[in-house]
Amino acid sequence: MLLNIDPLLDGDILKTLRDMGHGDELVIADTNFPSSAVAHATILGRPLKMVGADISDVFRAVLSVLPLDGFVPDNAWRMEVVGSPAVMPPVQLEALEQLQAAQGDDASFKSIERMEFYERAKKAYAVLITGEQRHYSCFILKKGVVSPPDEGTRHDH
Repeated sequence: MLLNIDPLLDGDILKTLRDMGHGDELVIADTNFPSSAVAHATILGRPLKMVGADISDVFRAVLSVLPLDGFVPDNAWRMEVVGSPAVMPPVQLEALEQLQAAQGDDASFKSIERMEFYERAKKAYAVLITGEQRHYSCFILKKGVVSPPDEGTRHDH
């Protein structure tokens, strides 16, 4: 155990999140997502696992250490419900609640059609398999930057 580090973030996950650069993307996926197959196409080349956690716990833990990209209009995506792209099921609303807790009330998910999501996921840095069993618990987060303490948040790098 470490101080100020969520215990769900094991060494492998922390190393991967640290190794990601500005603009790299992390897929957070439910148990139904073809995580292992998709992960082989990613930069990391293998899946990360946080199988004992639901989506709220995963988002809380990941967003406690991962800054999101502030240089782009969209930095978080959700998989659309097939046939109902505007619908956000309860599991996505729970993830949104954690996103807004970490990033502010204006934070939101852009939606991506299911097959487009799979293709984008293959280009990600890594895929994190969760223990979430509810459908449409699949998200992508774009990593931002950490500014030096004396500079505050800057968006002109």
